[in-house]
Amino acid sequence: MRNTATPIRVMPAHSMSTRDWSRLLLLGVLWGGSFFLGRIAVAEIAPLALVLYRVSIAALALHVWLRVRGISLQPVLARPGAFLVLALLNNVIPFSLIFTGQTQIGAGLAAIFYATTPLWTILVANMLTSDEKLSGTVLSGIGLGIGGAAVVIGPDLSSGLDGPVWAKLAVIGASISYAFGVVYAKRFSHIRADLVATGQLTASSLLMLPIVAFISGPQHLMATSASAWLAIVTLGLVCTAFAFILYFGLIASAGATNASLVTLLVPLSAAALGALALGERLHGFELAGMALIISSLIIIDGRLLQRAHRLLRSGSREITDEHARATRLEHMTAAQAADRWQNAASDI
Repeated sequence: MRNTATPIRVMPAHSMSTRDWSRLLLLGVLWGGSFFLGRIAVAEIAPLALVLYRVSIAALALHVWLRVRGISLQPVLARPGAFLVLALLNNVIPFSLIFTGQTQIGAGLAAIFYATTPLWTILVANMLTSDEKLSGTVLSGIGLGIGGAAVVIGPDLSSGLDGPVWAKLAVIGASISYAFGVVYAKRFSHIRADLVATGQLTASSLLMLPIVAFISGPQHLMATSASAWLAIVTLGLVCTAFAFILYFGLIASAGATNASLVTLLVPLSAAALGALALGERLHGFELAGMALIISSLIIIDGRLLQRAHRLLRSGSREITDEHARATRLEHMTAAQAADRWQNAASDI
């Protein structure tokens, strides 16, 4: 689960080094692992309390990161209201909905619905901004992705297979909240990314503290097993704070568009971890829905299709040239053939 969702957009791509690909793969495992860890933790602790622990642990770690690097918090302190709104859209609402949904559904299934985030982001950006316009290709990709989500949910409307519909809609609601957060976050583009992350996580901690104190009793604040506490601490330190730092480094090195490809990896790693460690299994229609959603993101991203189109055009051009040479040879007269042979022989 990411604290910030980055939309997949068609733009010139930076080249990616081996180190960039390693970062991308690691990031996919970390954010896919957040669904796995969340599934473990919500079995013993209330979802809202888990949100508080996650954002406060990550905020503390990032404050230490900024202090060590000598970075001032002044840009954050100058805009407290804006960071509270960002915290609501990017952390408080989506984390609460995802962890609540995960009380009923598995890690892999939750990650599939999370993968729809770029689709909602494009729709929200198109509605609220003037610089985001939908092309036919993007619209077809969005339709395919929403169709994929419908394929995953559809059979459950009557059977309740793999958890109630409300739990799945909760995770989709989290994805929509992320989409609004992405659009709102554009106003922070002049501030360092790690400062934005620290500001929103700190604001999230301040918002969640009174909410948890009012709604959750003391019995819901403490996990009972060492494995649950390990999941909570890892979720905050590794899957949130460290993953943010990794993500920012990837953006700086490979560009935001390449970094956004992590969205394709999250459901795969979450499903794999859920299957290996928790014994979860995805049904055929859920795998089909995941395939549709991932295909939609590939269509929206555009680069793979553009590369395939260039290869096809290059191959078609070579075939055409070869055909033209063969045609010229077929129509060559005897005199032309003899002359061609003499010229070739003289070169030997």
